[in-house]
Amino acid sequence: MRTLAPHTHNPAGIHLLRDSGAIAKLIATAQPGKDSLVLDLGAGPGTLTAPLADTGARVLAVERNPEFVRRLEKRFADRTNVRVVRQDLRRMSLPHRPFQVVASIPYALSTFLLRRLLGPRNTPLQKADLVVEWGFARRITSPHPRDLDTAWWAARFDLRIQQRIPAKLFTPAPGVDSAHLTVRAREGSRNGRTQQALWGLLATTYASKGAPPLRSVLANLTNGKRVHRLGKGLPTNADELTPDDWATLARRLAAEDVQLPRLPAQLERR
Repeated sequence: MRTLAPHTHNPAGIHLLRDSGAIAKLIATAQPGKDSLVLDLGAGPGTLTAPLADTGARVLAVERNPEFVRRLEKRFADRTNVRVVRQDLRRMSLPHRPFQVVASIPYALSTFLLRRLLGPRNTPLQKADLVVEWGFARRITSPHPRDLDTAWWAARFDLRIQQRIPAKLFTPAPGVDSAHLTVRAREGSRNGRTQQALWGLLATTYASKGAPPLRSVLANLTNGKRVHRLGKGLPTNADELTPDDWATLARRLAAEDVQLPRLPAQLERR
């Protein structure tokens, strides 16, 4: 993890996870397969790159700090399954083939990176195991997402906190704890029509003032005869739906013979 804010004894804002147990659990949970493509975003000196490479996965170690890049290139010069990429995380091109991410990412870039990884409808991301700031992890795994972006991610990907990682396990220690966050694609989440239904439901809900009744949200997308049937078994108010509920409702709506809204342009590209 790296925070981008200045630090009295750490001007670069770099905090490296040094606990072998936490690292081992991160890799074990990620379960990269042999020849899987894995991105280590913000690789630093290779703390996660090395154990990832030991699994036989193909690892892209992405790092922008020139000193760390030199150390990575020297350390992994004889590892044919590691490629060091000197690139800014905010500008790098993501792979077009299926990939996973195992990384300790900068606190300040957490929302930006998740928007890039989870936002597009056609993202080839398969799964991710991330070390992120504790408060951020708590916010995006809330059973009732507070914004449209988070709801869109959480209804398409199962977001879970695996463990709390105390600040003392980093060198130097940051001012707050971190979390091991897992990201796993939900079944059927890549279906284009289901994604259209989901976006229509969420965009209508989060554009409303207050807490709209679920029936009102559905009435904007289909006729009254279907509203009761589609909402059966779900909460009355839209703001009470969990990501699981939204995913269920989107599948139900997608199965209906109704015209669904197109996805906005920003969700069609990565």
